[in-house]
Amino acid sequence: MTYDEPTYRRREFDGTDVYGEADGGTTRSHRAPAPALDDVFDDPAHGEPGRDRIGIHVLCEILLLVAAVVLGYLLYRDDPATLRGHGLRTLLVSASALGLLTLGAGVTLRAAVPNLALGPVVVAAGLYFAENGDQGVVTAMIPAVLVAAAMGLAIAVLVVGFHVPSWAASLAAALGVMVFIQQRSGPVPVQGGYDPTRTASYLFGGFAVLAVLAGMFGSIRSIRRMVGRFRPVADPARRRGVAGGVVAAAALVASMVLATAAGVLFAANGASEVRPTTGLDWTGLAIGAAMLGGTSAYGRRGGVFGTLLSVLAVTLFLRYSGLQGWNIALAATAAITLAGGLVVTRLVEAFGRPRATGTGDSGEWATDPDNDWSASTERSDSWSATLPAQPAETRPDPWDADRWGSTNR
Repeated sequence: MTYDEPTYRRREFDGTDVYGEADGGTTRSHRAPAPALDDVFDDPAHGEPGRDRIGIHVLCEILLLVAAVVLGYLLYRDDPATLRGHGLRTLLVSASALGLLTLGAGVTLRAAVPNLALGPVVVAAGLYFAENGDQGVVTAMIPAVLVAAAMGLAIAVLVVGFHVPSWAASLAAALGVMVFIQQRSGPVPVQGGYDPTRTASYLFGGFAVLAVLAGMFGSIRSIRRMVGRFRPVADPARRRGVAGGVVAAAALVASMVLATAAGVLFAANGASEVRPTTGLDWTGLAIGAAMLGGTSAYGRRGGVFGTLLSVLAVTLFLRYSGLQGWNIALAATAAITLAGGLVVTRLVEAFGRPRATGTGDSGEWATDPDNDWSASTERSDSWSATLPAQPAETRPDPWDADRWGSTNR
C-alpha cells in the first residue's frame, strides 16, 4: 500500500510499525501495540495474516491412530507373542530407535533445513557401536556423538553461513559418511552385552514425551514462528536473520545426535551384526514418517501427536510385513511413506494456512472496504475533464471606446 491510500503501514527505523489514515490531505498515525502485530503476522517481515488452522492435523492424526490400531490388531491376531513379553520390548526399542530418527528429521523439517545425512549417520553409528560396544555403551557413544555433532555444525556453517540449500549441504555430508561405511567389506558382528530391551519402556516413554512436547511447543504461535523463521517467504536466497540461523544450526546438530542414538539402538536391539549399507533408505523413511505425521516439507507447520502415531504405524507395518514374509525392501517402504508424506504436506499447506482475508496468498494487508482507495475515489472524486461554465460578464469593459469618450466629454 502507498501513503496516498486511506490506510497504510510503514516501519520506523526502530522496527516499530506505524499505521496511518489519510484524511483530506492530512495524515493521522498511531503506533500499533505489539500484541496486535503478533495477532496479525506469523512472520515479522512478511508472513501470512491470521492463525494457522489445526483441523487438517487433527484429521491426519485420527487416520494414523486408526491405522496403528488396525495394524496392531492384525499383528496380535497372527502372532500374539509379538505384543507380549520380550517381543513387545523388542518392538518398543525398534519404535524408539525409529522415533528418535523421525524426531530428528521432523526437527530439521520444521526449521526448514532438511537433513539428508541422517540415514548414513544411523548406519555409521551402528557400525561404530558394533566394533566398540565391548568398551561399554557410554564409552562407545561419546566419540560417535561428538563426531556427529561436529558434522552437524559443519553442515550448519554451510547452510547458515553461506546460506546454501540444506538438502545439498547435508547430501555432501551423507556422501562423506558413506566413505566411512564403505571401508567395511562385510557385516560387522556386534560386540558387548548392552541389551536395550531391559529399559524398553523408558526408552519409548522418553521418545513419546519428547515427540508430544515438541509438538505442543510447536503449536504455540511465537515458538512456531521462531522455529520456522528460516523458511523462505520470498526469494529463497535471501538471508532470514540471526534468529533463524541459530535455530536452523541447533536443529541440524540435534538431528545428528538423535540419529546417532538411533543407530546405537538399532545395532543393540537383538542384532548379531550390522551391515554396511548406504543408509539413504533410513533417511527416506524418517523424513517420510515425519511428513506423514503432519510436518510440512516446507517447514514451520506440524501437528502434536502426528510424529508419535506415524512412528507407531510404520513400526507395526514393518514388523507385520516381516511376519507375513512379504520381503518388502526398506527402500520401497521409504518411497511409499515419502509419497504419502508429500500428499499430507500439500494438504497441510492448503488447509493449514490462515484463512484468506481478501488478498489471496500475497501476504499483503487487506484494506478496509469502507476505506478502500479506489472505492472512495469513485465515490468522492468530483474532478472533471471540462471546466464548469463561467457566469456571464456583468462588469463593464475598461477598454470600451464609449466609456473613454464619455470621460473626455
